[in-house]
Amino acid sequence: MGPLDRITVDPAVMGGKACIRGMRVTVGTIVGLLASGRSPDDILESYPYLEREDIEQSLAYAAWRLEEREVPLSAP
Repeated sequence: MGPLDRITVDPAVMGGKACIRGMRVTVGTIVGLLASGRSPDDILESYPYLEREDIEQSLAYAAWRLEEREVPLSAP
């Protein structure tokens, strides 16, 4: 996987959710649209300020996050 330089996380934007290039479009929004059957072309038509690579990196970021595992620092 290449760098995810189009994915930004800023506590001041969308409550710190992963966004596309600092805009108020979250990775979750893009992945949700794809999951509901919207094509990348549909998304680009609805969000003309996005680029195809934004969608590709959103999917890559989501896949990376799903592979991540949280381990507690200490047992309760």
